[in-house]
Amino acid sequence: MSPIHANPHPGGQGHVTFLGAGPGDPGLLTLRAVEALAQADVLVADPQVYDMVRAHTRTGVEVPLQAAEDEPTGERVDLVMRAAGAGKRVVRALLGDPGLDSHASTEMLACAREGITYEVVPGVATAVGVPAYAGVPLRHEQGVNVRLVDAGTADEQCWSEAGSSDATVVVSTTLGQVSGAAAELVNAGRKPDTPVAVTVAGTTTRQRTWTATLGSLQQTLKSAKVLPPAGDIGPPVIAVVGERAAEERDQLAWFESKPLFGWQVLVPRTKEQAASLSDQLRSYGAVPQEVPTIAVEPPRTPQQMERAVKGLVTGRYEWIAFTSVNAVKAVREKFEEYGLDARAFAGIKVAAVGEQTAAALVDFGVKPDLVPSGEQSAAGLLEDWPPYDPVFDPIDRVFLPRADIATETLVAGLIELGWEVDDVTAYRTVRASPPPAPTREAIKGGGFDAVLFTSSSTVRNLVGIAGKPHNVTVIACIGPATAKTAEEHGLRVDVLSPEPSVLRLAEALAEFGAQRRAAALEAGDPVKRPSEKRPARRRARTS
Repeated sequence: MSPIHANPHPGGQGHVTFLGAGPGDPGLLTLRAVEALAQADVLVADPQVYDMVRAHTRTGVEVPLQAAEDEPTGERVDLVMRAAGAGKRVVRALLGDPGLDSHASTEMLACAREGITYEVVPGVATAVGVPAYAGVPLRHEQGVNVRLVDAGTADEQCWSEAGSSDATVVVSTTLGQVSGAAAELVNAGRKPDTPVAVTVAGTTTRQRTWTATLGSLQQTLKSAKVLPPAGDIGPPVIAVVGERAAEERDQLAWFESKPLFGWQVLVPRTKEQAASLSDQLRSYGAVPQEVPTIAVEPPRTPQQMERAVKGLVTGRYEWIAFTSVNAVKAVREKFEEYGLDARAFAGIKVAAVGEQTAAALVDFGVKPDLVPSGEQSAAGLLEDWPPYDPVFDPIDRVFLPRADIATETLVAGLIELGWEVDDVTAYRTVRASPPPAPTREAIKGGGFDAVLFTSSSTVRNLVGIAGKPHNVTVIACIGPATAKTAEEHGLRVDVLSPEPSVLRLAEALAEFGAQRRAAALEAGDPVKRPSEKRPARRRARTS
């Protein structure tokens, strides 16, 4: 156990926040939870929620121990108490809601006995959040009661009361023990034909829900081949038992019916480049994984870039044109090196290609004067670029910071419009290092459901560093040139974006996924992801 370093706050009094992190979806963290995490000196978190809460803590927060499910309660209490006793702000993050966690109440009592101040930040309770994501309402217009049962601590009286009532029963248990819980309810008086909905990994993109009756649940799970081996309790589940527990799920299962639900989507870009694209994919239910195919390095001879930035400050240019986020980043870094900021753009017109490039400029404090109204490309920018007019344009020169491998389309077009162009290498692009071995195996073995190619170079580089995607993987390309490169590498292009935009590419993939889902449902077939259709032999070898 790592030591808690003393860093007392005024008065030497620590503080503990018992924080409910919700059932698993990071988007269910409350605003108050995020605020408390940002102020924490020490974080003690349940393992199921550690990653999501750690993302909201400040640099330097102490994480002396990731609380384990089988960790003795006394050790966890001691850890929290020692940190608070050292004057620290401690956040104790728990799965679901602290008010429904017996361990949390034990820790709260310990704080109270020692005179340590604490607060409780409620979270979305697992017993409530999971059914909502599964499309299983707990209450209806008839106003039926709801009973919560923890199968791990329920005694004979608890089962008897739940079984003899007509309430909707929400059972917290495990996949290996849920059939036993169903039998307890039947033995206590519930009819074997009472509907039940069982959800595993609720509110996450691994969520799966099965519907059955209390009497048929064991056979349903056995047929689905999801029961854990004998002696293994399996993952936690929430089971909802009641007369109307499953009858409307076909219409209400909003989460699992997302067009790309559970799809593992490979995004061959860096996290910085792929941020908005990955967010959009998540909104469709996908699980994006960014794999950089290029690395960005400074130019071999930086003097040209240095002269151009100095010329920008001294009034050498009428325009500066950014064709990528990396170009914005290169200029911004050079500005910071010279102690400059966005005010240096005063009096200079700024052009940007693409919504992400424009967003990077806005983040820098610069609003672009020109963004293509049509195609987001060099050709689209030239369509809207004004010709040089000596009457209205006091300066005839354009600063174009770009990659070393950029095409000459924009330079030639600007010269044709009468402009002088300082075509400056702002950064170099080189092939990235290969991804980890498991990722390479997943790419070649069909572990990904789809891959998004946003340029011809991403096709060439991904194949070069990781190999060719498996033939079950859906290939989506941003435009005809990228699609042609993919086909030249032996790939079947399934999705082509109607516009050269990464966001429209994601939309097109979602539409493709929705059509696949609709076709499977119409045919009466189970809805499967592309990766689930791999040959069994190949799946076993690469899993």
